[in-house]
Amino acid sequence: MPTDTFEKTSWSWQLSQFQQQAGEWWEYQFYRFGQALPELPTGWSISPWLGELLKFLFWLVLGLFVAWVGWRLWREFSPYVYSWLNRTGNLTDFRVKTRSNESSIALLLERSQQFYRQGNYREACRCVYLAMLQQLDQNAIAPQKLSRTDGEYLQLLRSSVTPIQPYETLITTHEQLCFGNAEILPDNYEQCRQAYREISPE
Repeated sequence: MPTDTFEKTSWSWQLSQFQQQAGEWWEYQFYRFGQALPELPTGWSISPWLGELLKFLFWLVLGLFVAWVGWRLWREFSPYVYSWLNRTGNLTDFRVKTRSNESSIALLLERSQQFYRQGNYREACRCVYLAMLQQLDQNAIAPQKLSRTDGEYLQLLRSSVTPIQPYETLITTHEQLCFGNAEILPDNYEQCRQAYREISPE
């Protein structure tokens, strides 16, 4: 059998190597700590229960730290995760037609206000954008399709509606919150609401 068919490395081997190195590092740190301590009286040692308590506290603090880091990462990246799931169709989307377009539009606008009051301007703008899509569908200007991109909506609207500016405001803001790193501010939400009012006076 040729030698190039053998695995040169694997995740399980790398993980076991890491565990071994971490264990050796930990033992070495304890050894250094023990050497730095003053000489203890003969026969004196740390009781086993205290050693177990210290180990438990160490793992508890480490676990809490990892949970905190995970929570912070989730708060930062969850909008991107939800956006990706919406694009792949694995998450229920507001754009699914309901029995009454009017009630779903009103619900979306109400939700946008709730998100705005909570300080979640990204989701607030997103709800206004989805209300615009419902409005376009209801008026038979651009029937909703889950596969249709923002660029395709813009292209379709440029040939069928005037003024185009309010639609451009909503669509470009949606693109920023889905694909850009720009922070969505209260001013962005106010611009979206004003654009929606121009499209559909309330």
